[in-house]
Amino acid sequence: MKRAKLNTSGPPGTAASYATRFSAAITRIPADAAVDGLRAVDTGAVDIELMAEQHIEYQQALRQAGAIVTELPALPAYPDAQFVEDTALCLPNLVVMMRPGAETRRGEVAPMREVLSPLFENIADITDGCIEAGDILTTPFEVLVGLSARTNQTGADQLRQILNGHGYPMRILKTPSDVLHFKTDCSLIADKCILSTQRLALNGCFEGYQTLLVPTGEEAAANMIRYNDHIIMPAGFPKTETMLRAKGFTIICVGNSECAKIDGGMSCLSLRFWL
Repeated sequence: MKRAKLNTSGPPGTAASYATRFSAAITRIPADAAVDGLRAVDTGAVDIELMAEQHIEYQQALRQAGAIVTELPALPAYPDAQFVEDTALCLPNLVVMMRPGAETRRGEVAPMREVLSPLFENIADITDGCIEAGDILTTPFEVLVGLSARTNQTGADQLRQILNGHGYPMRILKTPSDVLHFKTDCSLIADKCILSTQRLALNGCFEGYQTLLVPTGEEAAANMIRYNDHIIMPAGFPKTETMLRAKGFTIICVGNSECAKIDGGMSCLSLRFWL
């Protein structure tokens, strides 16, 4: 895999870099055990049948955006295993296997390593501390890592050492204390544009980028994915959707009510990369 040539001269609807242009995605079928997934706040029982329907809808959105989707079987022993993003950071020519901060999730990493290792020239592992890819925002210019309850300084430092060896600059930031993951509150929606909640943007971590703020009351819409020329976002946030469409973005809305109950967003549900 070769790193895509960066071109930031196009309109916001045109994906140009390895941070926004992909050809493949990996997802995992939610297990029935997902009803027992980790959650910060109890917002109601998970409807596993509806979750399965929404997962199919999510995969259809990825395909509509141009993805070749590989669907992995459920891992019944791991209720959060459908949130595959947390297990690995995928970059051109490099995949870094994470070490989740939630110990109940660490068994998800080895099965994903088996899937990814034939696809990448280089594979590395985080062996100290903890880090989850939900705390990692990749842009064409740097990798941003937010320290959180799931990602600590030791894990972030080891990742920086690995990335520096492959030519990727990295910056360590702080995630607000009441936010699970860094990307719970932000998304890269164009090469130089980040969608963010106000509480995250106020700390100045996105200096040098154009920052769009999600409308008040729709903070949960901040986690979405840019896949080629489409943005895949959770349904039910009309103000955010209207704002993005007005700025020229092509939007696909996907139901996410059930994954949201166990702290899952759009980015959590797939690994995205170029083959």
